[in-house]
Amino acid sequence: MSQLVDRRLSGKNRSAVNRQRFLRRFKTQIRKAAAEAVSGRKVADLERGEKISIPSKDLSEPIFHHGAGGRRNIVLPGNREFVSGDRVDRPEGGAGGGGSGGSPDGEGMDDFVFELSKEEFMEYFFQDLALPDLVKKQLAAVPEVKKARAGFVSQGNPSNLHVVRSMKQAIGRRLAMAAAPRDALREAEEALADLEARGLGASAEADALREDIAALRARIAAVPFLDTWDLRYAHRVDQPTPSSQAVMFCLLDVSGSMDEDRKNIAKRFFMLLYLFLTKNYERIDVVFIRHHTVAREVEEEEFFSSRESGGTVVSSALELMHEIILARYPSANWNIYAAQASDGDNWDDDSPRCRELLMQKILPLVQHFAYVEIEAEEPQSLWHHYAQVKAMSPRFAMQRILTLEDIYPVFRELFQKKAA
Repeated sequence: MSQLVDRRLSGKNRSAVNRQRFLRRFKTQIRKAAAEAVSGRKVADLERGEKISIPSKDLSEPIFHHGAGGRRNIVLPGNREFVSGDRVDRPEGGAGGGGSGGSPDGEGMDDFVFELSKEEFMEYFFQDLALPDLVKKQLAAVPEVKKARAGFVSQGNPSNLHVVRSMKQAIGRRLAMAAAPRDALREAEEALADLEARGLGASAEADALREDIAALRARIAAVPFLDTWDLRYAHRVDQPTPSSQAVMFCLLDVSGSMDEDRKNIAKRFFMLLYLFLTKNYERIDVVFIRHHTVAREVEEEEFFSSRESGGTVVSSALELMHEIILARYPSANWNIYAAQASDGDNWDDDSPRCRELLMQKILPLVQHFAYVEIEAEEPQSLWHHYAQVKAMSPRFAMQRILTLEDIYPVFRELFQKKAA
């Protein structure tokens, strides 16, 4: 009986089918872990995937086994430490044996940890979502290496052989190599014809011309139709190719009414938007603008950390955003997105100003503007004026977030796929 052992190394993506089957089976656990992964990350911290721990209860497999019927003789091993009636002491440290997680109810996490790639992480996190009004992509100067044609070379891969170019090269070579013999052949044939016309076809001179003609014809016939020197291969080189770019503006109210819980909700919403944009753009700039009565552009650490006292003037943030767009991000070259988070508190005289800024200056320049009102018991004055903007512009969306659990449903509502 013949036995064949496959000792070939595993090829690339050889286990892709098993991986996809695993992802489908644990889809619920993976999506839940992906939704919780935003805690503790920066807005732009997406250069890694996520480690998913699968609970041991979800790893159990159905098996067939014998029932408890019939007569059976069983011999159990004994021990040298315990006898019947002894009490077993608790393990040192107080940890239970329910897995490596060590949860109080005994249901820990299994040691198996599944590594989710960045692409898979975003695919689960933004399933069934689509970027709204993605109508323009301007090429910018962020290089991405791609293959580009760069003429022909005499040596290369046979799969890159250029037949037409090789045949043109062969025709030119044959014409060059046979040019002199053809001219000599034509002169010899003309001289032989002249001798025969004068009746000297049987002379020694005529015989010599016939020998020269035969030698010249053999020389011309010896020129090869296609030679190794004629072969030409298509040449391709790595050429930087520009990629699409976008800028994301994050506007946050940091007045005294915005506590840490509201800021945490805003941070998760901004992270969702950034993750969403990375699926459509290869380069994304993030601009953080925080405001109370005065707006400032800050770094991300300061953006979420401190809180200011006093009132709120939202128009200051919108004016600063407009100035930054004109100075650094012209709409002809950038895809501009904005997300504003606030508790809705604003000076009554300033809310109409915000509406005018959005309609006249900002919305004509951006792809999409999303506004979320966080933990506001009743819609504030800013909400009512923004509702007028929403009714007049399809680029503007607004929703209210009451609790931390509302972030993802609200985000899906803002960026849901439009019906075809």
